[in-house]
Amino acid sequence: MGTLIYLIGPSGSGKDSLLQAAGPQLEARGCHIVRRVITRSAEAVGEEAEAVSPEQFEQMEAQGAFAMSWRANGLAYGIPAEINAWLAAGDDVLVNGSRAYLPEARCRYPDLLAILLTVDLQVLRERLLARGRESLIEINARLARNAQFQLANTAQDGSLQVLDNSAHFERTVAALLNLIVTHRH
Repeated sequence: MGTLIYLIGPSGSGKDSLLQAAGPQLEARGCHIVRRVITRSAEAVGEEAEAVSPEQFEQMEAQGAFAMSWRANGLAYGIPAEINAWLAAGDDVLVNGSRAYLPEARCRYPDLLAILLTVDLQVLRERLLARGRESLIEINARLARNAQFQLANTAQDGSLQVLDNSAHFERTVAALLNLIVTHRH
């Protein structure tokens, strides 16, 4: 059985950059990096995802196309069901998950490796502002939710692996790869 690697972190923490940088090395080791299905337009800046309409998403969800799905920030997110075949075949699978969905993901995949990508609050604010996707009110709400999540989960959850991506991106990439290799052995 492969391992589900469940990468979470606030928007702007650098998850997409991390996946892009670590992707070739992970794929060379047989780890599948999953493209999420999101109800966001294909023109939206951000991760490489399959963009679908809310109606298409509902239809896909009803047809069992997702191993996991959730709603957050006015969008719907789905992880394709094909991950279950990969995991059963012994392959590792890395997904860009949701912090709020983590308890449900753990119920479905009890042996998952949960990795929280963190970033200094000021760095996160600057990244969100530079991205230009949200208003200042929305950004402040995101920052407040992030602070609540950090307090609630990092103190209580010893199995949550934490990577700081505030600086030295190359070290963050190396730390991610090391965590995955260590967990596998």
